[in-house]
Amino acid sequence: QVQLVESGGGLVQAGGSLRLSCATSRSIFSISTMAWYHQAPGHQRELVATITTSGYTNFADSVKGRFTISRDNAKNTVFLQMNSLKPDDTGVYYCNARKVTTNDNYWGQGTQVTVSS
Repeated sequence: QVQLVESGGGLVQAGGSLRLSCATSRSIFSISTMAWYHQAPGHQRELVATITTSGYTNFADSVKGRFTISRDNAKNTVFLQMNSLKPDDTGVYYCNARKVTTNDNYWGQGTQVTVSS
């Protein structure tokens, strides 16, 4: 069973920062585009950021300039650095791995981020 283990969520005031981490197995990580999704209360899950195996990144307009995504290939871990957080960033953040060879998708259990105003 594929596991993506997330950590780093919590409660922060508006303007603050959090760093999310997601670790998985090397067999998955090395051949997957990694991504973070955000699901706000009462809303659908939305793509926040992606990073390819070669390190190419892409971001949702709502987080450009505030969030960065990176991957540590030695630790099979992807990070989401979230700065200048806003109350609208509140919700559950999910890590996703998509194999580039098969398009198989894997999800983490989600980590809660709450930004107070």
